[in-house]
Amino acid sequence: MLLTDIRVTLGSIPLLDGAGLGVGAGERICLVGRNGSGKSTLLKIASGEIAFDGGTRFLQPGTTMRYLPQEPDLSAFANTMDYVEAGMGPNDDHYRARYLLEQLGLTGLEKPANLSGGEARRAALARTLAPEPDLLLLDEPTNHLDLPAIEWLESELKSLSAGIVLISHDRRLLEKLSRSIVWLDRGQTRRLDQGFAHFEAWRDEVLEQEETEFHKLGRKIAREEDWLRYGVTARRKRNVKRLADLGALRQAKREHNKQQSASKMVSAEALTSGKLVVVADEVSKSYGTRLIVKNLTTRVLRGDRLGIVGPNGAGKSTLLKLFLGLEQPDTGTLKLGTNLNIITLDQGRAALDPNVTLANTLTGGKSDMVQVGDQSRHVIGYMKEFLFKPEQARTPVGTLSGGERGRLLLAKALAQPSNLLVLDEPTNDLDLETLDLLQEMLSEYQGTILLVSHDRDFLDRVATSTLASEGNGVWVEYAGGYSDMLAQRGEAKAKPEASKPEAGKPKTSARPAALPQTAAPVKLSFKEQHELKTLTAKIETLHAEVKKFEAVLAEPGLYNKDIKKFKAATNGLADAQDALAKAEERWLELEVIREAS
Repeated sequence: MLLTDIRVTLGSIPLLDGAGLGVGAGERICLVGRNGSGKSTLLKIASGEIAFDGGTRFLQPGTTMRYLPQEPDLSAFANTMDYVEAGMGPNDDHYRARYLLEQLGLTGLEKPANLSGGEARRAALARTLAPEPDLLLLDEPTNHLDLPAIEWLESELKSLSAGIVLISHDRRLLEKLSRSIVWLDRGQTRRLDQGFAHFEAWRDEVLEQEETEFHKLGRKIAREEDWLRYGVTARRKRNVKRLADLGALRQAKREHNKQQSASKMVSAEALTSGKLVVVADEVSKSYGTRLIVKNLTTRVLRGDRLGIVGPNGAGKSTLLKLFLGLEQPDTGTLKLGTNLNIITLDQGRAALDPNVTLANTLTGGKSDMVQVGDQSRHVIGYMKEFLFKPEQARTPVGTLSGGERGRLLLAKALAQPSNLLVLDEPTNDLDLETLDLLQEMLSEYQGTILLVSHDRDFLDRVATSTLASEGNGVWVEYAGGYSDMLAQRGEAKAKPEASKPEAGKPKTSARPAALPQTAAPVKLSFKEQHELKTLTAKIETLHAEVKKFEAVLAEPGLYNKDIKKFKAATNGLADAQDALAKAEERWLELEVIREAS
């Protein structure tokens, strides 16, 4: 199949201007570019779904081709089996349709009206793969799929001899499958006959060469937008630093887990400590006979970035609701820290009104300023940070692409002050540059993050620990991201005897068996026991002092009316906050020893 000099204009704006795409037998091409750059449009032209303004499209006679759209429509079919079989020819093996549906967790009897987004995507994948075509055009095939389904799809695509053109934000999938790259940028395409692992370095070289050429011509060009969008050298250097910082955080988490592997949180006074965000002790939750969480004991400390992974239906959303206090456990205790300011980013994009403009969505329609924390920012400048162009300010949200809506929701959420950020599938529909931007923002976020994601690379880049479903309601926390989790699981399987509970002792799900245990337990001295008892009251007193000084400083015009009182309150607040932090650290240190003894 060959596309040459493809041109498409939307209104007066050219979307594709001389774009091309060629794929032969057995080739595996990833099509990459920003959200809104025209990737899906180019793939639809290749599939014959839509017309184009200029250029040529050639499909070798006799070539069978199947196209996977981002939003499959099953409404005209009685069930998923009918939908899959309708895409097959008379000579195709209909047993393969049933096999694929079973592999993807469907029976074939599901009614389209009752399907979730993930189930509809699985049915569409089965319909696309069942005829074993010569050419596969796949637009975001991993969207709404859980990790087991993504890994199955990766294996299935590897086994095919078909030519494949793939649009995806899943870096891990692209790295494992792609052999060539077609980069769609500003309406035109460039090709690199190497895998995705080489793409970003090549892209940066192309952009740097462009910049040099423009300077040689003596032109004064504003390249800030492309620099922000594509990163280039400075962003890569920051990436290296962020990875080093993340490595340090993960090492600290491993050390903490070693101390906590046999611990049990029972102290109700833990809520007074701002160090603790979520404390779960032997928590269990069921819906009828379905066990969602079984005997989970864990802590989420301030500054943690906890990734939550598991197959669809494992209970990730329920676990989030438990952690946020929106649902109560059936047994065990679950307590939230104090003074939590929570922002939730859901995967349904429910917070966006399609009829409101982009600018008004960010400002509330009251002015041209966005309140970002304690600062006022002009909406155009704030938009640029999230890769929007100034002319998009008056664009209705309903006309934005899925990735652009996701980017807008991020901008809206991150403008609000918070110390606990809850991200439920934040990477859906986001392009690679936006994922880089989101990673950078999360690396600089000072609060705590709870992250549900099926994006393996993103988990590796962001999470300091991963809470994974092991089935039957058992959840195990591993230090590090997704790859660290797999490595630790491998260690646990290699040493099965290490994970067996001692006779007469119940098995717990608090920590992986692969993590080493501490040696002999250390007990608190009598003096330390007394100190631990008094620390709870001391922390409560310090919290009250902090609030008292904050109330004084909140008095309007205090600085102008009474500068001495202002300075005294400022110094008092700093001292109280410092004393509170030290008391919390000491309480946590003693509590760890007490629980481990």
